[in-house]
Amino acid sequence: MATALRNSTMTEAEWEARQQLAACYRVFDMLGWSEMIYNHITLKVPGEEGAFLINPFGLHFSEVKASNLVKIDIDGNKLDDSPYPVNRAGFVQHALFHRHLPDAHCIAHTHTTAGMAVASVEGGLRPTNFYACNFAGQIAYHDFEGVTVRDEEGERLLEHLGDKRVMLLRNHGILVMGRTVPEAFIKHWSLQRACEIQIATASMGAPITVPDEVVAVHQRDLHMAQVPGGPGAADFAAMVRLVDRTDKSWRD
Repeated sequence: MATALRNSTMTEAEWEARQQLAACYRVFDMLGWSEMIYNHITLKVPGEEGAFLINPFGLHFSEVKASNLVKIDIDGNKLDDSPYPVNRAGFVQHALFHRHLPDAHCIAHTHTTAGMAVASVEGGLRPTNFYACNFAGQIAYHDFEGVTVRDEEGERLLEHLGDKRVMLLRNHGILVMGRTVPEAFIKHWSLQRACEIQIATASMGAPITVPDEVVAVHQRDLHMAQVPGGPGAADFAAMVRLVDRTDKSWRD
């Protein structure tokens, strides 16, 4: 199937996007962020207005390949001959942001234990650890309204998101957006770590809150501790190399 796809009218840019997104699914699975056949990572198709790629509903993250990703338009119509359906809960939320946010090229939503736990307590994420300080003042919150299959919830999601690109869906989980797949990955990784450490800290006693002025310095200087090449690029590449050591089928 991979050969047939590449020999069709598909552009090289789309094939590269498919491979990068498929790799991201495998990295998420390797890190323990899969949730049965649910949750989603989506990516806009380069050069095609309103088209994006999503995982085939019914497959585990570990089964996603470049060739079996489903291409759909902003209204949920399939743009290829994929035999797989699309999970409406994934389409409604992701299509909304892809439609209205030009910079939201990659969107990831998960139900990790740590992410759901922190999203389910008063106050959400607190600036009590290194990674949490990355996000102070940068996280949006949206109250739980049930499974996200109703279009009318979209207006409230957009309103609550505002100009932020990271959201904790209360009682639900993590939602991150990036201009690239690596950027969305590193946002999710950092937020997941922040949540894990907050949970661990809570079991030990009263956490130490980092003062606002220190948080500001931390956020100002973070770029000096990052590898050049774009947000998350080196981190994501390292994780893909780890995936490749055991299974390269995502490339097909």
